[in-house]
Amino acid sequence: MQNKSEGMYHDVLNHLTRERLAELESRPRTGLIIFLDYTICLMPVVFGLLALAEYLYVPNLKGNTSTSTYAYFLGALTIFGGGFFVASLFWRRAFYVLRYKAPFYAFVFVLLTVYDYLTLKTGRLVLPYFPWTDQILNAMWDDRVYLLDCAKNSLTLLFSGYFAGALLGLLTGTACGVSRTVDYWLSPFIRLLGAIPSPTWIPIVMVIASTLFSGAVFIIGLGVWYALTISTMTGIRNIDKSYYDAAKTLGAGPLQLVFRVAIPFAVPNILQGLTQGMSSACLVLITAEMVGVESGLGWYVSWQKSWAQYGKMYAAIVVLCVVFVVVNRGLEVIRRRLLRWQEGLI
Repeated sequence: MQNKSEGMYHDVLNHLTRERLAELESRPRTGLIIFLDYTICLMPVVFGLLALAEYLYVPNLKGNTSTSTYAYFLGALTIFGGGFFVASLFWRRAFYVLRYKAPFYAFVFVLLTVYDYLTLKTGRLVLPYFPWTDQILNAMWDDRVYLLDCAKNSLTLLFSGYFAGALLGLLTGTACGVSRTVDYWLSPFIRLLGAIPSPTWIPIVMVIASTLFSGAVFIIGLGVWYALTISTMTGIRNIDKSYYDAAKTLGAGPLQLVFRVAIPFAVPNILQGLTQGMSSACLVLITAEMVGVESGLGWYVSWQKSWAQYGKMYAAIVVLCVVFVVVNRGLEVIRRRLLRWQEGLI
């Protein structure tokens, strides 16, 4: 029973809705509660319409111009929210998902409305540093081909450094975890390199590297290597010695102890290190592109900023956010799939 409760707790923390649905279903379903639940589910549509009305009917500050792009954007989001609400009337799972997410979605519309009012309508946040959302969307559309190419180059650089650092980190972490001799010689260097932020190495690496790309890969991989080395080493060291004894009793050799006992039991720590390594890689990626790489979203942000093209700069930042959210979400899905047994899921 306790394991089941812990599994439900972890599932809710990771934004799944199956156990939350069961929890909410167990509440008394009075008429007032049902009315309030559906009112909350309708909030994104209401605030989306308010944001659209603010954009269309509140007059712009004199000299500020706008197009219909932002209106179409708000309309699409509001229609999507309305479709989700209609689905929630007939599909119980959709209802509880929307009931959980609706306040945040409504808050996003509030932020968009406030930002549009402070920029386009009143000029409290002045150009060129704060372009209104319509300008950002138009800049994103006008430069979409270049942005997609930069996103592709950024992802190529990100995953090249990430996988190189992850592979090396897994090797060094496993070696240090299972061998006291290797740990004696490598641990001081690991702690030394880990204490120095990865961006600190950029000026040195960019000088000695054969190409800017390889130098950036090294910088990105360095942060991933450290995160995965520490997590793998910690996971292996925390394994109960009785598992090794049982495996030896069954005739397991040194390699079998590593690949059948040490690494499998350290998988949760390894996956946690991979997640932390991706966060470090994303941070270092932008820094490396801004100072040394000739293409990519970070380079694009720095380039447009130097020309005071803040609309295009913010457009690239939006694309960066979307890319990083998708990448980290993908890692989270993989981690959850591999650790279903740990969370009590079937």
